[in-house]
Amino acid sequence: MLFPAPVAASWLTTLLNAQLLGNTNAFAKGINEIHKVEEGDICFVDHPKYYDKCLNSNATFIIINTTEVVIPEGKTLLVVNEPFEAYLAIVAHFRPYVLQTSTISQTAVIGEGTIVMPNAFIGQHVIIGKNCIIHPNASILDYSEIGNNVVIQAGSVIGSDAFYYNTKKNRASWYKRMVSCGKVIIEDNVEIGAGCTIDRGVTASTIIGFGTKMDNMVHIGHDTVVGKNCLFAAQVGIAGATIIEDGVTLWGQVGVSKTLTIGANAIVLAQSGVPSSLKGGKTYFGTPSEDAATKRRELVWVKRIPELWKKVME
Repeated sequence: MLFPAPVAASWLTTLLNAQLLGNTNAFAKGINEIHKVEEGDICFVDHPKYYDKCLNSNATFIIINTTEVVIPEGKTLLVVNEPFEAYLAIVAHFRPYVLQTSTISQTAVIGEGTIVMPNAFIGQHVIIGKNCIIHPNASILDYSEIGNNVVIQAGSVIGSDAFYYNTKKNRASWYKRMVSCGKVIIEDNVEIGAGCTIDRGVTASTIIGFGTKMDNMVHIGHDTVVGKNCLFAAQVGIAGATIIEDGVTLWGQVGVSKTLTIGANAIVLAQSGVPSSLKGGKTYFGTPSEDAATKRRELVWVKRIPELWKKVME
């Protein structure tokens, strides 16, 4: 999430009641997760296991719960007892909850020729391009950006919160939601089927590329980036922070795990499970997904096991 304007380290110190170390004259441009951070960003870390990774990332500001670390040159540390709570405080300040009482927000921008059907919900600061069709009971939530010639079928939800929790066993509620301040970007000529859900990025953007088509009941997790001209059949589920390159086809009920990459023009056949990255230009099948021809030969041999066992025992 980018801030409306850069903010000074001293201002953040006051907001968070933090101890300021390192570069005290820096300005923060926004806040981001560790795998998305850029120069000028803030990120947070609250476990020693990840101190080095965070300190040596592209982030300029580190919200951290210790002073016993070496501060890399140019970095600014904001030391607090609970870095996760500090993250929530920043999100609450820049993206406060705003009650909406109308079905279409007055802050929404809707392009010429776009049709918004009855009972569709358009949230705060949504941008919708030209010649789109938003069907009944579709919900396009805050800060989502929709391109031109996009179709969103009935009952789909664009921009729901990420399924993303901070986990600590030393509190009554182990799972505390990491409030999402990212958004969804849907590029031109995309079609979204009925009953689909696309989660917003936690701090960055979930992106659906130009010309991609989705069947009904497809789920896209937070921060996932889908390339151009992909095709997803019904009940496909893709976990967070995954990269789906251009031209990928996922047939019905394919499940894709988090933080992996499926290469361009790959095809994954129905009911397959993808736990790790796949190279492009091949057809895959099974769980875990493997080359489809190899997997089919394996299944033939599996069916012959009783016959082979009988021969061994004779």
